[in-house]
Amino acid sequence: MSDVAAVEQFVKKYQALKSEVAKVIVGQDEVVNQILISIFSGGHALLIGVPGLAKTLMVNNIAKALGLDFKRIQFTPDLMPSDILGSEILDENRHFKFIKGPIFANIILADEINRTPPKTQAALLEAMQERSVTVAGHHYQLSLPYFVLATQNPIEQEGTYPLPEAQLDRFMFAISLDYPSFAEEVEVVKATTSDHRATVNPLFSAQAIIEFQNLIRRIPVADNVVEYAVTMVGKTRPKEATASALVKEFVDWGAGPRASQNLILAAKTHAVINGKFSPDIENVQAVASGILRHRIIKNYKAEAEGITDDQIIKSLF
Repeated sequence: MSDVAAVEQFVKKYQALKSEVAKVIVGQDEVVNQILISIFSGGHALLIGVPGLAKTLMVNNIAKALGLDFKRIQFTPDLMPSDILGSEILDENRHFKFIKGPIFANIILADEINRTPPKTQAALLEAMQERSVTVAGHHYQLSLPYFVLATQNPIEQEGTYPLPEAQLDRFMFAISLDYPSFAEEVEVVKATTSDHRATVNPLFSAQAIIEFQNLIRRIPVADNVVEYAVTMVGKTRPKEATASALVKEFVDWGAGPRASQNLILAAKTHAVINGKFSPDIENVQAVASGILRHRIIKNYKAEAEGITDDQIIKSLF
């Protein structure tokens, strides 16, 4: 199949996937879009929202619709790295045998990731970056495709451990969930208080997703679009000459090169799902908020004056 035909097929399958997820998830269209863009770009996503916004349900149903192996890890303060990675045990023949942990799946839901100490959070680092884990000196490859979708509650401070910047940077998107509208909430209440249960059908396979990821990497990008993305990321760094006045005043640290790479990859996927064969500057701007939000570290002045991440990101366009 030619790449043009493959793109057209992908657009159809993507729309069918959105319809399948919409059977269970009411609204949250932009959130579902960003999760799916990160999956087809081969990245991980962090969902930030208050309790009850269906973060866990959303990830669960997206995994079902994608036809992938799914595991959920509930992060708690006493969780140990071996609870995630797995551990070696003595079998009946007194030989060490490795029992795989929940990290060995295609989609990992890291629920309330900020509830566990950094030692356990770091157990995900190698898996997220290298798609492999090392336990007791043995190296294990994870089956592809592989995604970590983590949730985080922004309002709780007691007993939480904020994610280190190095780990935040490994998430392609930080997706902010908001409360549903009145009409959406009415629909949610009607759907969840009856005995009707919608079933989500798998539409993809692991191999099909890998092929679509490779297709997206083959999408050509004009030099001016790459330069625009790199310039935008450069503007987030307060010490750069190109930094905007808002960045110089309210930002301590800007985004690194991973942000530029992710902007282009996500812009490619955003272009393809909208039926385009190459991304333009509008596609880069459309994905910029989710990709830069968690990579810009504001200073105390920004917090005091109520300057939001989105205001800073809009000043870069």
